[in-house]
Amino acid sequence: MLEWIYSNMANILIIAAVLGIVTLAVISMIRDKKAGKSSCGCGCANCAMAGKCHSGKVTKKA
Repeated sequence: MLEWIYSNMANILIIAAVLGIVTLAVISMIRDKKAGKSSCGCGCANCAMAGKCHSGKVTKKA
């Protein structure tokens, strides 16, 4: 068993790093969603889906 781990150590480390990065990205997205931040990064004034994504928080056009 240890021989298999030693021979695949590079793959194990790369997979662990990728899983860590994906986990951090998902946690960041969840925190942003709970804080009410938009995922697209732009305003909702010209967005066709503004009523679906931010119900009750649609900005008025000037």
